[in-house]
Amino acid sequence: MTNKEWFRQAGFGMMVHFGLYSVLGGEWRGKRMGQYDIGEWIQAQFRIPNSEYHRLADVFDPIYFDAEEWVLLAKEAGMKYMVVTSKHHEGFCLFDSEYDSFNCVKGSPFGRDIIAELAEACYKHGLKLGLYYSQALDWSHPDGGGYGVARPHPSAGTWCNCWDFPNNSEKDYTRLFETKIKTQMKEILTKYGELCLVWCDTPLDMTVEQSREIYDMIKRYQPNCLVNSRIGNGLGDYRSWGDNQIPDEYMKDGLFETPATLNDTWGYKSYDCHWKSAEKVIELKDHLSERGINYLLNVGPDHLGRIPAPAADILREVGKSLQK
Repeated sequence: MTNKEWFRQAGFGMMVHFGLYSVLGGEWRGKRMGQYDIGEWIQAQFRIPNSEYHRLADVFDPIYFDAEEWVLLAKEAGMKYMVVTSKHHEGFCLFDSEYDSFNCVKGSPFGRDIIAELAEACYKHGLKLGLYYSQALDWSHPDGGGYGVARPHPSAGTWCNCWDFPNNSEKDYTRLFETKIKTQMKEILTKYGELCLVWCDTPLDMTVEQSREIYDMIKRYQPNCLVNSRIGNGLGDYRSWGDNQIPDEYMKDGLFETPATLNDTWGYKSYDCHWKSAEKVIELKDHLSERGINYLLNVGPDHLGRIPAPAADILREVGKSLQK
């Protein structure tokens, strides 16, 4: 079976947003993000300087993280693959990177490679692994993308880090691309065994040539790996619909996936209790499945590495219903 055939049959996957934003849980200096503001964007929403935000790495110690628990929960829910944020827009990596120490191995008291442990657990229990990597936005770097976008972000206003690096005219994404992005992309492609897919995101300020170079790199190191459409510039092996987008049309040709939240956020917010019921999850899954669209359902672990109990209960109930 080819990877495209597998993807079409898989139907259901778990997405995991985990990073330094999980430590804050949606709150900063006595203020909370709004109900529909997404937790992983907290640095941009509150314009938190890197000099302060990066100190969160000093306390990033998810002592209850258990890769097998995450993987087994996904399998219990009937999911066939897992996609984890190896690096989100904040620039902090959940893997051991040689580029710099801003990662969970070299730069935090946790000192363990989260992606390596998840890769091993996925292999052990027969769950396929995909990795999310923010290939354009990077708020930790002065040349992070997003500075060329005229429209404001819905909740944060800005796409790039314009509070630490305010002069957009001096920014050049190519400098970031040629150093950090290409280095770390090669790392995630070569260190963690076979990947079923690479999940790119927000390709702002990327040229056609840069999207093509990343696509070709992925295929060179992982020939069977699928790439989503958010690599940008019309490339990719399958289409990622918009966040929480539930199309009504039936897909006849190609591969499709809807990334969606279980509550109102991707990254952990301690006070977001707007959980979808198991019945609603199954209803959405059936709706998408009938239309040839995979359902990639997100959970946001807390700062200790725990998938919130309500989320875990819902997923287990979904799994029981699917077994029937």
